[in-house]
Amino acid sequence: MTPALGKDLLGLAPLSAEQLRLILDTAEPFKEVSERQIKKVPTLRGMTVVNLFFEASTRTRISFEFAEKRLSADTVNVAASGSSVSKGETLVDTARNLEAMRIDMVVIRHPSSGAAKFLAERIESHVINAGDGMHEHPTQGLLDLLTLRDKLGDLAGKRICLVGDVLHSRVARSNIAGLRTLGAEVAVCGPRSLLPHGVEELGVTVFDRIEAAIEWADALNVLRLQLERMTAGYIPSLREYNRVFGVTSARLARAPRDVLILHPGPMNRGVEIDSDVADGPHSVILHQVTNGVAVRMAVLYLLAGARLAAGAESRT
Repeated sequence: MTPALGKDLLGLAPLSAEQLRLILDTAEPFKEVSERQIKKVPTLRGMTVVNLFFEASTRTRISFEFAEKRLSADTVNVAASGSSVSKGETLVDTARNLEAMRIDMVVIRHPSSGAAKFLAERIESHVINAGDGMHEHPTQGLLDLLTLRDKLGDLAGKRICLVGDVLHSRVARSNIAGLRTLGAEVAVCGPRSLLPHGVEELGVTVFDRIEAAIEWADALNVLRLQLERMTAGYIPSLREYNRVFGVTSARLARAPRDVLILHPGPMNRGVEIDSDVADGPHSVILHQVTNGVAVRMAVLYLLAGARLAAGAESRT
C-alpha cells in the first residue's frame, strides 16, 4: 500500500489536489474532538513525537503539542537554547540521538530553508516541517486552506490575496502552492521591495495598491512584517507602511463585497493590520487558530497510519 502522504510532510508544493483534500477532510472530524469535555482519542497511543524547535514559536509549537496530546501520543519538547545544539551539536546528530531512543516522529522548526528535507533524508522517523527559513510552513498553509474552505466553500475560482511581506514569508509560499493546486486565483500585494524577484512566475497576480487588491479579493491573508529578517532599507518606516499598505476598516468599507480577513500571527497591530479589522466581524483569525489543532491532528494521524500499516504488514 502506498502511504497517502508519503513518509514526511515537508511542503505543500509536492502535494496533489487529492492529497490536500484528504488532509482537509480528515481534519473535519478532529474539530469535534476539541469541543468534547474530554479532548482525547487513543489514535497515537504508544507513539512518541519530538518537537524540535530551533526558532521561537508560540502558536505553532503549542498547537502541535495540543494535537499530539489529544491523539494520546507521548511528546517531548526540545528547544535549541536548552539542548546540546548550544554546545555545537549538529542537527543530524541531535536527531539521530533522539531516534536511538526509539521515537516515531519529529516536528521541526528551523531558521534554514531546506532543514526539514535535510533531516528527513537522514532519519527513519517521520518528519513534519513546522517552518524552515523562507521555504515553507505547510501546516499553516493547510489550516488557512481549511479556514477558507469553511467560509467560502469550494476554493476553485475563489480570489485570495496575500498582503505584505511576501519576500520573507514561508506562509506565503505554502499558501500559493496549496491554493493554486485547489484551483483558486491567487494574488500578492505589497511594496516591490517585499515581493520576491520574479514572483509572477509562481502563477500569481501582482497588485501594487492595497485598494485594488481589496476590490479584487474574496479574502485577504495579511502577512506580518518580519522585521527580524530585514537587514535594512525594505520600507521607509512602519508608519509609512501602514499609511500605504495597511489593511484598515476605511479601506475595507469601500470593497464591493465582504472580504474575509486572515492573519497567520503574530500580528503587528497598527502596522500591517488595524485592531478594528483584526477584531472585526470579517476576521477569521481565531478560527484559523482553532483549525490549526485539527489540521495538525490530521497530519499526525495520516503519517502515523502509514507507519502503523507498515508495522502490521511486517508482522504478517
